[in-house]
Amino acid sequence: MRRLDVGSGRDLVAVDLEVFELYLRALAEAQKLTQSGWDAAVALLTRALAFDPDYAPAAALIGWCRVLQATIGAPVSAFEIAESAHLATRVIEIGKDQPDALCLAANTLSFFTGAHATAAGMIDHALMLNPNSALAWFFRGWVAAMQDQADPAIEAFQRAMRLSPLDPLRWTFFVGMSFANMKARRFGEAIDWADRSLREQPRNASAYRLKAVACAHLDRAEEARECTRRVLELQPAFTISGWQRTIGAFVGAPETLAMWVDGLRKAGLPEE
Repeated sequence: MRRLDVGSGRDLVAVDLEVFELYLRALAEAQKLTQSGWDAAVALLTRALAFDPDYAPAAALIGWCRVLQATIGAPVSAFEIAESAHLATRVIEIGKDQPDALCLAANTLSFFTGAHATAAGMIDHALMLNPNSALAWFFRGWVAAMQDQADPAIEAFQRAMRLSPLDPLRWTFFVGMSFANMKARRFGEAIDWADRSLREQPRNASAYRLKAVACAHLDRAEEARECTRRVLELQPAFTISGWQRTIGAFVGAPETLAMWVDGLRKAGLPEE
């Protein structure tokens, strides 16, 4: 970490500790998976970067918070997207020896800018630094899935799960598996993985959306409607049009997006 010149050695240590404490507090807020939590996390991370603009974990985590915000269907402003992308790009330089920061930043770039090749290169570098990083394999899965590479994505998610079978965030691994199977139009498998995720994290709106779309395409109307009810319970303001604006490009090719939108409509989610 680059230290600010604030005087004595003791003061320098205090600055380091304050930045790290702000980061840990932000991480706890981000893991609440609520809009208020993400807003609080970004505020804490912004304070950390004011102390140390080169603290890569804070720069990377801001983007991750915005990605999660968009994933639940909440509005993300053009400024927030641009800021997240700018910070993620900086991580390529300031976090080049920090695999976790590189992975978070790579996912931000892939999600918000479509820079999949750049993101894949960052993750490859992270895996060179730590070949057994479950987080890196997890994000390799997401970047592959965003490029409609379903089978390589599934292989990457499976490797992440083998490396960290008891990971406290493994419900996110299961969401990834559901998403990749959805890309391959393996709707039954997508439902199975969504259910596994929901058993571990019942407030997981993204898994309910995945299951709603898959059930709709399998003509399991009652299950699709129940998933829709749960989505709207967790995200009362959710609309298909809003989802398309914030996350539609992330879903993939136009025909993949059309499949998703058709499923959301069949499941009964509101258009506007």
